[in-house]
Amino acid sequence: MRIALQTHVEKSLPKVKEGFNESLFKRLSPPFPPVKILRFDGSRTGDLVSLELNFLLFKQIWTSKITEDESKESEFYFIDEGIELPFFLKKWRHKHRIIQSETGTLIRDEIDFEAPFSLMTLLLYPALLLQFLYRKPIYRKIFKEGQDN
Repeated sequence: MRIALQTHVEKSLPKVKEGFNESLFKRLSPPFPPVKILRFDGSRTGDLVSLELNFLLFKQIWTSKITEDESKESEFYFIDEGIELPFFLKKWRHKHRIIQSETGTLIRDEIDFEAPFSLMTLLLYPALLLQFLYRKPIYRKIFKEGQDN
């Protein structure tokens, strides 16, 4: 299944690219489940990001590897793919795109995911969509012109 969301922010592409770091990652984490960052190498090919998701009664590890990144004058992107996923996911691929626009920058999240069962994939869709909609106001606040990251 696929989710694609786009958020316009005021800052330039180089400033937004610079702001995609561990600090931003922490701020983008929703209140539930609480997330503990176990490892954050960055957003370059070969980097790893490993998280512990705390569902109160149990914890799950989620590790993704950056499998691709590219930087051009008008766009920067990187792709993370799940290599150790929580039980409710079988496949995870997330392309983070930072695209220059005439009035700032577009942050585009393109997520392809699959659960172990088709019905579970359908049930996960609204929860994952809400997790990424949660990011939109945070992106706008952090990457507001005149604001330091």
